[in-house]
This record gives sequence, C-alpha cells and structure tokens, in this order.
Amino acid sequence: MPNSVIAVNRFGLGGRPDDRLPGDPERWLLDQFARYDPVSAPIAAAPRHRDVMRYFGESTGEFLVESERIREINLAARDGEAMPAMDDRRAEMRRAMLRQGRDFHEAHIAARVASALTSTTPFIERLVHFWANHFAVSIDKRETLGYAGLLEFDAIRPHVLGRFEDMLLAVEQHPAMLLYLDQTTSIGPASEFGARLGNRPRRTLGLNENLAREVLELHTLGVDGGYDQTDVTEFARALTGWTVNGLMRQRYITRFLSPDAAPGSFAFAPELHEPGVRRIMGQSYDQADAAQARAVLRDLARHPSTARHLATKLARHFAGDEPPPALIDRLASAYRSIDGDLSAVYRALIASPEAWVEQPVKFKTPWEWQVSASRALGQDALPDTNVTRLFTQLGQPVWESGSPAGYDDLAGPWAVPDALVRRVERAGAMVRAAADGRDPRQLAEALFADRLSTATAQTIAQAESNGQGLALLLVSPEFQRR
Repeated sequence: MPNSVIAVNRFGLGGRPDDRLPGDPERWLLDQFARYDPVSAPIAAAPRHRDVMRYFGESTGEFLVESERIREINLAARDGEAMPAMDDRRAEMRRAMLRQGRDFHEAHIAARVASALTSTTPFIERLVHFWANHFAVSIDKRETLGYAGLLEFDAIRPHVLGRFEDMLLAVEQHPAMLLYLDQTTSIGPASEFGARLGNRPRRTLGLNENLAREVLELHTLGVDGGYDQTDVTEFARALTGWTVNGLMRQRYITRFLSPDAAPGSFAFAPELHEPGVRRIMGQSYDQADAAQARAVLRDLARHPSTARHLATKLARHFAGDEPPPALIDRLASAYRSIDGDLSAVYRALIASPEAWVEQPVKFKTPWEWQVSASRALGQDALPDTNVTRLFTQLGQPVWESGSPAGYDDLAGPWAVPDALVRRVERAGAMVRAAADGRDPRQLAEALFADRLSTATAQTIAQAESNGQGLALLLVSPEFQRR
C-alpha cells in the first residue's frame, strides 16, 4: 500500500513543517502533472537566455574588435611584439566576462534552490533534477559558465512531462551542450571549408566526435546499446555544422553565421557540414543540412535500447541502486507503447509496487539532503551568501560534475565518513541560523509519522535543546535516506 511518507520523501523533495501528509499518495503525485509550472517564480526572476547571451555576445564582439586592433598595431610595430598595455586590456576583458559568468551561475543556482524549496509540485521538480543530471554539462569547462543553468531552464523544464524526443532535440541544440562537448569546433573533412583546410600545413581543425559519442553512450542508447565506432563517426559527420550564433571566437565560424540572428541561438553553418548520405545503426540518412542529424536523434529517441537505458536509470533513482528487473521492463514498455511519452513512464512508475517498498532505498546526494533539510526547516531560500560554495563544500557543486556522465546515482560516493561529517557540520550551522524555537519532536512526527524509528525519536527527545534536537533530526538515519 503506497505510503504518504514515501511519496513525500522518495518521489518528492521532503516535507515542509506546515504541510500535511497526503491522504492519497498516488493521487497527490498524479495531480502535480496538471499543476506544474515550467517557469516557476524564482526561475522567471533569474537571468534568462536572452540576457546571458546578449551580454556574452556583445562582450565577445568587443573582444574580437580589440584583438583585431592589437593585431594591426603589432603588425605595424617594427619589433613585432605586443604592447603590454594592450595585452592587459584583453586580459581584463577576459576577467570581466569570467566574473559576469560566475554571477550568472550563482543567480541560476539560487533560482534552482528557491524553486525546489517552494515548489508545490516537488515530484516534477525532482524529475527536472534527474534529467539535468542525465544531460549533464559541467562548468569546469569555462565555456559553459553562465550557460549551464540555462540548459535546465530552457531545454529540460519545458519538456519534463512531454516526449523524450522533444527534450533530446532541445538539449542537443542548446548552446551549453554544443559548447561543452566541443561541437562548435567540428568541421566536416569534405565540407566546403574542410576541403580548404586540408590543403594547409599544420592543420589543427577537423571532425570532433564528442557530442556524437555522448549522445549514443549517455543520452540515448547506453554503453551496450548496439552501436559501434563507425556509428559514432558517421553521426559526428551528420552533426557537423551545428554551432552557436554570435559567441564563437574563431573567425572561420563567425563569417558563416547570420549577423541578424540572436546571440546564443542555435545556428547551422552549411559550409562546415560534411556532405553525403550517412549510415547509422543500420539506417540511411540522406536529409540535407541540419535536418540530417535531427532525423538521427529522432530515431535514437525511439530505439528500444534507449527505452531500456532510460528505464534503468529511472528505476535506479526511485527503487534502489540495484533496481528490480520487473520495474525496468514495465517502464521500458510504457516508454515504447506511447512513443517516448515521459508522463506515461512516470505514471507506470507511480503504479509500480517496487517503487513503494517500505524501507528507504536510496541514500540522499548532498543536493537532495540540503534541499530536504531546508524544506524541513521551512526555508524559502538559502540564507548563505555564496550558494555555489555551499554545495561545493557538501561535495556536489551544482552543474559541475566534471563529466558528461553527471553525478553518480549510487550510494557509494555519498555515504562515506567525510561526507557525513560535512552534513553534521552543515546541520549545526543551519539550526543556529534558524533559531526559531521549533520543537524537533513535533517536526519529526510531522515529517515521518509512523516511519520515525523509536531510536531516533528517543535521541531527539533527549537533546539538551531544541536546536540540538533539530540538528540530530537532520542527520538521523531517516533523514539521510529516502
């Protein structure tokens, strides 16, 4: 029988002190589909795509103009050496763009946190976080700084309840993904521009397979999905020409793009596209220009291996590190039966008994723990001045996994002594900052009802103060798992 505490904690993001546990857990989850707002108030208030792209587009344009001016000065100089003052000017422009990128990033994280803390559709919010990790970009690659949050806001939130195919197309055409996986530097060897490059000595530009490989291995089919290296290379050729308008420093790309297009918009440069028919996973693709790679992505979204790969990841997220095979089969079947409709998959998940087992099945990641702890204390936002640093200290900086594979969804990396010590320290700091006199015994009962263990209840009751009791609640076994 579905349990209200499981619905709130495993499917949702944790309860708030004034919330009532749902009387009908399954209906509570299903009702969120109709109430979900892709642009929550905190997201709407954050720097939007047009704001970020306009800044970087204008800044990059100024940088290119300044670089050209310095190049002309150097060419005219007798000794051919750069003037220090000019080099200093370019360095300051780079630093200014980096500072602004960090400001955008910080604002986006704060908006994501506030949306999670105040959401009345926490199941859907959790799914947004799941897919953002599935389609991970990481700001340790500087080019994505300021854009990583926009991938989640622009490409994932609007499609989280729709078809996977639509989300996939939106993600792969987003500037954050194109920049992160170096697609903007990929040039077809036999393209109009590639042919000219081939005649030059010391050629350093050419086909880049990063995006093609990660789409096949991580985003769709999975590592055992039935593709081989030939498919990767052919897909990479189909993707050539996909780039970002108005942000590239390479002169060979900017001259192929429309000066009237909005900075940061997806662009296709036909002069960089590898001509010809591509054969991928046994299918031939003769479409022209950008339509060729889009056709490949649509077929990948409908492939049975993609259905199973996504079903496995969803089952692991909700039903344990070793998900039940029957649940995986059921989710994959739901995916295939309605053309990759994600809402149908979620409905199958909610209806599956394997997702409702009584014992906690997942150890919370630092993100999950912090969000649930803040919700438990009734916070609408984090009072910390540097939210980015906070999640770094907890061990899971937002949009900075360091890998296209995203953060691990297994307990191993998170349930280690050092990570637990950080949570204990953080719990103490949160309680001291809250200092609202809340009774931890009442809060524990409101959050966990009959799932609160006798041992935890006694430990909280024996605390020397309400603050200590709250801190003990936040680091209790019940609170570490969902």
